[in-house]
Amino acid sequence: MATVFAILLIVIYLGKGLVALVNKYAPEEETPAKAAGKPAPIPANILAAITAAVKVTTHGKGKVAKVEKI
Repeated sequence: MATVFAILLIVIYLGKGLVALVNKYAPEEETPAKAAGKPAPIPANILAAITAAVKVTTHGKGKVAKVEKI
């Protein structure tokens, strides 16, 4: 039982050390900057499809208030 506990502690601390090492030396991912201004409008056929899907799914009780591209 003590051997299992000791091995688990070794695995835990080696894992923590590896995470710290990677965080220190690995380069951070760069996220692309968003373009300034308004995003392109959503085409009417896609907006109609989204509205129809919400209507069918909610049995006419749901309403699409805002659609934006992420």
